[in-house]
Amino acid sequence: MSLFEPDPLASEKDDTSRPLAERMRPVTLDEFVGQQHILGEGKPLRLQIERDQLGSIILWGSPGVGKTTLARIIARMTHCDFVPFSAVLSGIKEIKAVMADAERNRRLGRRTLIFIDEIHRFNKAQQDAFLPYVERGDIILIGATTENPSFEVISALLSRTKVYMLKPLSEDEILLLLKRALPAIKMEAPEELLKQIAGYANGDARTAYNILELAAAASPEGKLTAQAVEDSLQRKMLLYDKAGEEHYNTISALHKSVRSSDVDASLYWLGRMLESGEDRLYIARRLVRMAIEDIGLADPRALEQSIAAMQAVHFLGMPEGDLALGQLTIYLALAPKSDASYQALNRVMEVIENNRAEPVPLHLRNAVTGSMKQWGYGAGYQHAHKFEDALPEMECLPESLAGKVFYEPTGRGSEQRIKERLDQIRNRKKNKPDASQ
Repeated sequence: MSLFEPDPLASEKDDTSRPLAERMRPVTLDEFVGQQHILGEGKPLRLQIERDQLGSIILWGSPGVGKTTLARIIARMTHCDFVPFSAVLSGIKEIKAVMADAERNRRLGRRTLIFIDEIHRFNKAQQDAFLPYVERGDIILIGATTENPSFEVISALLSRTKVYMLKPLSEDEILLLLKRALPAIKMEAPEELLKQIAGYANGDARTAYNILELAAAASPEGKLTAQAVEDSLQRKMLLYDKAGEEHYNTISALHKSVRSSDVDASLYWLGRMLESGEDRLYIARRLVRMAIEDIGLADPRALEQSIAAMQAVHFLGMPEGDLALGQLTIYLALAPKSDASYQALNRVMEVIENNRAEPVPLHLRNAVTGSMKQWGYGAGYQHAHKFEDALPEMECLPESLAGKVFYEPTGRGSEQRIKERLDQIRNRKKNKPDASQ
């Protein structure tokens, strides 16, 4: 079968029945816009393509940044048969059939470039099917994914490929693409309207082309209008995948903004999650965690406020519950910060991990039988309420850890008072009479 047309891209340029985004695909690296960090002059990926020394690679980036286009340009420049695979439509049977063709072609001196769109949707068995052919050099594999390959691509395949991260296009880069497209749709457009489209495209060239094409169809002949652009935009579609990496990126941005006491950034990232349809109780759970991990005893009421907001979200639902999340986000961002209790538990767990499990000291054990009492259980126990300020002098840690300090409070917020009380307790214990004298 014929796997590669002489110039599949060039034949689509003048086909007005095809979507504008397809017609505007670049056919050379010089026409390709963006990704200068890997495709600029002298960059390794560009040099490998130009020298025809490219191995198998994975292109990781958000939609509309040029992953498919770049794969097709590579095939064209390296004179490879281009075989596109869809992870949604292809199974093991189709993979094996094409691999057999690729192996025969290699013996005849022809190379095959396999392009797998949405490679993260292939299961382990499907990904495994490519391994021997990649290893032997029967094919050049280019995978495209919007998800982090570290999580979605099997380690055996990752070790045989080079991952390149593609960045969302800047507004200036999308503006350049839109200007190039105007002759194709026989349209004039004020630059401010093109800038508006570029901004709404959110780094996605395909989205920008689709908006331009829709707006052009709704405009009087030859002139793009503001009303047509507004009607085509309708609303900004945010890049967000509740099951993918962007989900974790956005909650990370919210958490770190709250930790940094940046209330405006905190509200922005919260708004992004709300607008994108994130599960409200998931947001509430994460805010509860922030109250514990980053505020702690510097403001003990933060946890109370978090639980109250979570209950309000559960009780009210959307959209009223969103107001509780907004209020809580403001409260947490402005609260004094301390991770002292979080770090204290980490220190405890580290000691437990790296030391033997010490027996409970005898004086802290309950003598529930006569024999236990004879063995010394409970001997020397000091009941706190029989001492001034309820501060006994006994050591409650195992002997090998006596005097070990885990909790080191800050001087911020309510923790200042806690620190004063703790210093009083520790100083008193430090200065207690030596029982051996």
